[in-house]
Amino acid sequence: MPLIRALDPAFPIERQIAVEASPVVLVNIFMMDQADEQTFLRAWQDDATFMKRQPGFISTQLHRALGDNPTYLNYAVWESTANFRAAFTHPEFQAKLPAYPSSAVATPHLFEKIAVPGICVA
Repeated sequence: MPLIRALDPAFPIERQIAVEASPVVLVNIFMMDQADEQTFLRAWQDDATFMKRQPGFISTQLHRALGDNPTYLNYAVWESTANFRAAFTHPEFQAKLPAYPSSAVATPHLFEKIAVPGICVA
C-alpha cells in the first residue's frame, strides 16, 4: 500500500475533497524503489481502468520523469470535486490500494484552473 504524503500538510487530500469546485484537476506525484516500478505500473493501470468508469471522469495521463529513478506524475481531470470524492472514497477503489508496492509514496493534490489575462482562461 502506498504512503500518502500531503503536498500541503495543512490541507491534505482528505480536506480538499470536501471543497466543492468544478472542474478539478488531480496532480499526483509517485515515487518508489526502482525494483517496484513494474508493480506500480500494473496497480496504476488497474486504478485508472476503475476511474475511467466513474461518473465525472474526463481524462488522465501518466508521465514518467527523466532519469533512472522512477518518479511519475499523474494528471487527471474530473467534472467536479464531488465526482472525484465519490470515486476516491469508493470501497472498490480503496480495496485496490494494497496492490501498490510498499515503497510507493503518493502525493495527491487537487487544483482548479484560473484565468490569467492574456495568457490562459479558466
